[in-house]
Amino acid sequence: MITREQVFTFIKKAYGVEPDYPWEKYTNYAAFRHKDNRKWFALVMDITSDKLGIESTVRIDVINLKARKEFIGPLRQKSGVYPAYHMDKANWITVNLNEVNTMNQIKDLIAKSYELTK
Repeated sequence: MITREQVFTFIKKAYGVEPDYPWEKYTNYAAFRHKDNRKWFALVMDITSDKLGIESTVRIDVINLKARKEFIGPLRQKSGVYPAYHMDKANWITVNLNEVNTMNQIKDLIAKSYELTK
């Protein structure tokens, strides 16, 4: 299981970006934006697992990332990767951090999302 703190540390080290919290109502939803164009490349949220189709209402941490359209289908075949929660499912995926064992499993996904949102 990866923690949100591990994700935050990786993104800060790799991209020099701190999270911002754009929603007053959702104080745990952290957006990571490019410094120049302010576009999001990652969104970390705590949601109930049923929002991903998992039969439970346990709160989980997830990260939304942009991906190439041609890779969305194959990515969703991987454990822990779901159709994007509350975003364009044709261009974004949601990764359940509880189902990821190491940061290496999502570093490339974060890097690709960063590139695609430049």
